Amino acid sequence: VLLQWGLRHWGPPRPPAAAALRGFALNCSWDGTYTRFPCDSVELGAACRDYLLPEAHGSVRYRLCLRPRYAPPRPAPPAQCVEFRVEPAAMRDIVVAMTAVGGSICVMLVFICLLVAYITENLMSPALARAAAAAPR
Repeated sequence: VLLQWGLRHWGPPRPPAAAALRGFALNCSWDGTYTRFPCDSVELGAACRDYLLPEAHGSVRYRLCLRPRYAPPRPAPPAQCVEFRVEPAAMRDIVVAMTAVGGSICVMLVFICLLVAYITENLMSPALARAAAAAPR
């Protein structure tokens, strides 16, 4: 999951505030059956505006909180949080695999039909072909 952000969510930037920005604190957690587990906690640089969350699992509810870190005279604003679920990839993979297998079976059946048609037209013995042609209809 790729996260991207800007500073506009924490109010209008002030000229000294941009210089006082030291970075960001990113905290990640996910919901288990009975408790919330941490999945990532990182300190990011002041120029950083995106982060790739590795190994996000499908059907799990994640909560990511990002908080800017300023120089000591300015207090840190509250964290901005987002909750989301990753679409389960397993179902998508099964559909792709079933489509590929079904397509392969169709192509194989077409080749078998063409081979049977070729054999019956070209490799049939001439005596059987004459007998079949001479038979009364």
